[in-house]
Amino acid sequence: MSELVIAFFDLLEAEGKALQRGAIRTGIGLTLLTVVGLLALTGFGFLIWALYGWLAGQYTQPEASALTGGAVLVLTGVLLWIATRLAR
Repeated sequence: MSELVIAFFDLLEAEGKALQRGAIRTGIGLTLLTVVGLLALTGFGFLIWALYGWLAGQYTQPEASALTGGAVLVLTGVLLWIATRLAR
């Protein structure tokens, strides 16, 4: 009977260590995903700013702002459509 209890606690210890490793890997993955998301958001921000700067050289500022906003909304719509198609 004591061997069974010892085996149970050994199993419990091994499962605890596996859970700890999994939790650490998940935490690192989420941290990296957050950093990547922020970098991608910054990159898209610079692309939008560059589009506005290019359009502002050819159009008035309100026109350039409207065209840039429209382009961002179209891109957002396309990404939303892709996300809903993948979520099915």
